[in-house]
Amino acid sequence: MRPLRTCLLATLAALLVAPAAGAHTLHTVSAGETLWSIAARQNLTTRTLAAYNGLSPDANVILGATLKVPTVAEGAAALAGAGIVPAGRTAVTRVSTVAAPMPGAPPPLGAYIVRPGDTLTGLAAQTGVSVAQMAYVNGLKPTAMLIIGTVLKLPSGAPAPVNASEPAPAARVVPAAAPLPTPVRLSADRVKQLAAERGAPASLAAAIAWQESGFNNALVSPANARGIMQVMPGTWDWVNHNLTAVPLNPASADDNVRAGSLYLARLMRETGGDARLAAAGYYQGLTSVRERGMFDDTKRYVDNVLALQARFGG
Repeated sequence: MRPLRTCLLATLAALLVAPAAGAHTLHTVSAGETLWSIAARQNLTTRTLAAYNGLSPDANVILGATLKVPTVAEGAAALAGAGIVPAGRTAVTRVSTVAAPMPGAPPPLGAYIVRPGDTLTGLAAQTGVSVAQMAYVNGLKPTAMLIIGTVLKLPSGAPAPVNASEPAPAARVVPAAAPLPTPVRLSADRVKQLAAERGAPASLAAAIAWQESGFNNALVSPANARGIMQVMPGTWDWVNHNLTAVPLNPASADDNVRAGSLYLARLMRETGGDARLAAAGYYQGLTSVRERGMFDDTKRYVDNVLALQARFGG
């Protein structure tokens, strides 16, 4: 009877000290974070945080999205409402916290969330590119119907779409395209090894990977970039057709790093080994950098990456 009594006392204590209902806080997802890491830092289980936000426990979180962090009582009620635990019992398990990653990259260039009235044709016309090009970059068919809340990458430095001033929908829809976000993290040593094997400077690739995602392959940015190296669907396809003889696995964290490293190695060749210019090209696009110079957020991104490079042995 002693263990049962202890459990009941702990449950009662948790309910007594819990803040009043409706006392949840808000958390904005930053680079490198997963549903699990956010829950851990809040001393909650992943399924508690997921249930309270109406998500699956293995859902991918999107950079910049807002999650509600429940109190103990709110979390327990959410689990009970989802049928995960019987009502009246607490299931909010305390867990060890994890170290937060380094501050993430500046907001992704060209990030846009589809609003009511947006079409692929209209967005392409407003930003000065072809429908085929915009579709290719984002892993869509040119004839695709856009769903409100779809995460898109628009051309860097392009004029804001006419609907950009409207509030962005709370829901986020990630186009079903390669590479696929998967709940895997790699070590710095593994990232450096994979980068070196593909001809990219190991420390620079690791710095970019950490700046982009905190080595988290589950991350999808508001600009539709995915995985550890934040590879766009169009870049993934281009790398597979032009830079590797062996098809890369879209669900592999290792191959996400391989794809980003092959692309970085190509940028290093095109810039004559200029790490600063290659990092800028990785973020903004090398053609854009050469034609328009580095944007202010690109300069900040590059400064962060080069500072991080020393940390990874560069």
